[in-house]
Amino acid sequence: MSATKGNTALALTRVWHHTSAQNRVLGTLASRIAWVLMGKHKPTYDPAVDAGDYVIVSDALQVRLTGKKATDKVYYHHTGFMGGLKEVPITRLRERRPEEIIRKAVSGMLPKNTFRDRRLERLKIFPGDAPETYKGNVLTTWRESSPKVERSPSASSVPQTEA
Repeated sequence: MSATKGNTALALTRVWHHTSAQNRVLGTLASRIAWVLMGKHKPTYDPAVDAGDYVIVSDALQVRLTGKKATDKVYYHHTGFMGGLKEVPITRLRERRPEEIIRKAVSGMLPKNTFRDRRLERLKIFPGDAPETYKGNVLTTWRESSPKVERSPSASSVPQTEA
């Protein structure tokens, strides 16, 4: 192990990240956001230290849901009273508060410990475009990773040579 000390102050500073949810799959986007909020992208990652960054998400209204989730997904919560189990379909939540869909997905991907609420406070989600006051803080902007290449079913994986 090396005895030299690096400049860890740069790794411990909180950076503002910006991403757009437009046409992004909800689960993939939420896992990337949770990863940045936890600080797993930093070389000094420690699960016992909250050293994650800020994340700004714009265009939450246009996030993409795969499968039947757009029609069948239901969020449940309990009021604490007898018979107080409430159901909120994702269609109603998308109309009223579209940013809550992303917030609930990210919350489910964060560790269930005391840092969860603090990490979620650093997540800023907007149904449309983000305000200029937040955009002034942004240092990095990331988009979806490279798109997957679809293979045609008739194409063979073994190249054929003509003799």
